[in-house]
Amino acid sequence: MSASILTVDDSASLRMAIRIALTGAGYTVTEACDGADGLARATATRFDLIVTDLNMPNMDGLSMIRALREQPAQAGVPIIFLSTESDAEVKAQAKAAGATGWLVKPFEPEQLIRVVQKVLGR
Repeated sequence: MSASILTVDDSASLRMAIRIALTGAGYTVTEACDGADGLARATATRFDLIVTDLNMPNMDGLSMIRALREQPAQAGVPIIFLSTESDAEVKAQAKAAGATGWLVKPFEPEQLIRVVQKVLGR
């Protein structure tokens, strides 16, 4: 059974690129257009992994992670943070919020797949 991954990003083109890379590697992908949509989808369905952007309308990635981590059912779900931000303070905030890993945009599809495999332990 393939892992199910939720991708959360306000950029349709980036969601598409992530979906193509991950489905090509055998993963099942669900997309959300912002943090609020991502929170709703993650609350309704259990995912094996969540990949989220930082800066989005309606709810940013940090707020979404914090809201997810308040839910006991979401405590162990790994979350990879995607961002153009590489600032150490932002990384520390993401880690404190509950992010498992970090990937700076732009990235190569192979790099994303390696990080996903590592986080999922596969």
